[in-house]
Amino acid sequence: QQENVMESAISTSTQVPDEFDRNVPRICGVCGDKATGFHFNAMTCEGCKGFFRRSMKRKASFTCPFNGSCTITKDNRRHCQACRLKRCLDIGMMKEFILTDEEVQRKKELIQRRKVEEAQREVQKPQLSEEQRSIIDTLVDAHHKTYDDSYSDFSRFRPPVREGPVTRSASRAASLHSLSDASSNSFSHSPESGDRKMNLSNMLMMYQEQGLNSSPDSKEDEGTGLSMLPHLADLVSYSIQKVIGFAKTIPGFRELTAEDQIALLKSSAIEVIMLRSNQSFSLEDMSWSCGGPEFKYCVNDVTKAGHTLELLEPLVKFQVGLKKLNLHEEEHVLLMAICLLSPDRPGVQDHERVEALQDRLSEVLQAYIRAHHPGGCLLYAKMIQKLADLRSLNEEHSKQYRSLSFQPEHSMQLTPLVLEVFGGQVT
Repeated sequence: QQENVMESAISTSTQVPDEFDRNVPRICGVCGDKATGFHFNAMTCEGCKGFFRRSMKRKASFTCPFNGSCTITKDNRRHCQACRLKRCLDIGMMKEFILTDEEVQRKKELIQRRKVEEAQREVQKPQLSEEQRSIIDTLVDAHHKTYDDSYSDFSRFRPPVREGPVTRSASRAASLHSLSDASSNSFSHSPESGDRKMNLSNMLMMYQEQGLNSSPDSKEDEGTGLSMLPHLADLVSYSIQKVIGFAKTIPGFRELTAEDQIALLKSSAIEVIMLRSNQSFSLEDMSWSCGGPEFKYCVNDVTKAGHTLELLEPLVKFQVGLKKLNLHEEEHVLLMAICLLSPDRPGVQDHERVEALQDRLSEVLQAYIRAHHPGGCLLYAKMIQKLADLRSLNEEHSKQYRSLSFQPEHSMQLTPLVLEVFGGQVT
């Protein structure tokens, strides 16, 4: 019986020619029963396949008890072995296709050997430890809770206003087709925008209790030319809030001193926002799409919030490069956490402790890539290079933010949280 199964696997290995439509039932050429594939050079059912094999092996000689021209059907195929065998030969079944007992044995051994090898490869395949898997699950869950891909909260920000005087940067942005749709979602990630004042320390202590309240004091942007600043300030403020919520779930982050937590957040917030925004970035039109058409952001929109192409051109280049890495969600959230836990941030006191936390996350990321990202041998290096790119973007953002914040008519549009997080940064 085992031999039959083995020969079945072997004899049915011949592919059905292209002219056979897979949707059309296949019929045994001998008896008309349902065929299971090509056996010994002809389309047959399992029964006729076995009959032909046994007959050839035994060198059987059959005699028809009738006139030698019996019609073979599924129901009567056992009645006349002679005409059944003749029909097998007539449709092209060949004894040369039958394996000898030695060939069958070798084939069985080969199949068994391949199974053992496959099992060994599976055992030797890099695996994540339970702790590493738990860290990844925690970060992915935290990202889901702090990144709303429906972008439903965006309607609660001060509305985007795209009209107004065309600045020099805006006209340059519009003339660059390759950038014309790059978005400012990167600058659209900051915490709360509520009437009550929220500082970073309070946010760390009370994040779980705070939702997005009423939008910040809405002072009309009259005559300043930065028509998108109120909306994007709220967006960045909202995003900072979400980054804080994500940071608090990173294993070990909450055990750091409050001073180090704040130092890490203030220095890395804009970088993590830029990483997060890649989720809404589109390579098709180089824009960030966050829901409806009014929340689709291009480079031109961000110039209307006071930023110039000295920041926006490298930002879009960064977004394109990051998108093309095709990161898994697990890799994306690990990169954000690694970015956040950089021990060389200004103001960090316990460098060794922060570095130990970052090293653990780096090991998890490398283990994940080995186990789940085939062909990703260079991926880790490319991801770390993105962190270096973010430092340059952070520096340029800080420079442009300082220039903006020195102008009272613009700084009054910012939320208290934006002012606290981006104000007084050391670069």
